[in-house]
Amino acid sequence: MARTEAAGADGEGIDGALGAEATGPVPPWGWTETALALMVFVWGVNFAVVKRALEAFDPLAFNALRYPIASAFVFVVLRAQGPLALPERRDWPRILVLGVLGNVVYQMAFILGLDRTMAGHASLILALTPVFTAFLSAVTGHERPGPRTWLGAALAAGGVALVTGSALTFGAGSKRALAGDLILLGACFAWALYTVGARPVVQKYGSVRTTAWTLWVGTLGLVLLGTPGLVAQDGGAVGPGAWGGLWFSAIMSIGLAYLIWYRGVEKIGNTRTSIFSNLTPLLALAFGGLWLGEGPGPLALLRVV
Repeated sequence: MARTEAAGADGEGIDGALGAEATGPVPPWGWTETALALMVFVWGVNFAVVKRALEAFDPLAFNALRYPIASAFVFVVLRAQGPLALPERRDWPRILVLGVLGNVVYQMAFILGLDRTMAGHASLILALTPVFTAFLSAVTGHERPGPRTWLGAALAAGGVALVTGSALTFGAGSKRALAGDLILLGACFAWALYTVGARPVVQKYGSVRTTAWTLWVGTLGLVLLGTPGLVAQDGGAVGPGAWGGLWFSAIMSIGLAYLIWYRGVEKIGNTRTSIFSNLTPLLALAFGGLWLGEGPGPLALLRVV
């Protein structure tokens, strides 16, 4: 699904960001929040776009194709900012781990989970990401979520339990769909680890560089894992719509959205940035219904409400 810059979760400089109160006074709406709203729209559309593209693409082949495109896009953005630079040698292990976690592990879980369940279900489950992010931010001392945050976390967790429990009886209708839901829960945790773990790197190097380095690491892993799928892929089965979905997902949902995400982490903190993703299911359910004919079950609707 870019990180940080000059301000922490409480609007202070980065030296005062760690340990910030995640539920402190809400800063006024600005460019960061506007960009995050755009990201929410892109991700909401992306569930249906990818689900439709996977009707023609092998899931691993799909990732192996879209990630090099996204990496090239981020490279252009980074190069436009000036000369290319590498992180300090002591930071390489952390960046390698983040690249594998946030791109290989997360994207493998996302694409395999989405392939098995409904687009609407997938978006609802991934809305649990802010819960994991808030918990990890509190454990690491990055932020101190307050009672309202934990109340929201409890409601979100209960809602996801309703959605995954309904997979066998409403809409999705199979154990395969339930397996997809559980895989997506793993994706939530992987993305939360990636978000919280990347914050020190973002504060040190900036959001664009952090996004680029971790994306390039992940691209290498996903291309290696997807090579068998690429070899077996029937190119004749891929129509213009599927190719369009691949390019949309690569440029918008990965390249641009990742840059926006880490920019948000840099400016307003882990928890507040991740909360924006809770708005994604509304759009994902709408586009899933319009493009895929998915009808959300009663419990899924309850989760959104």
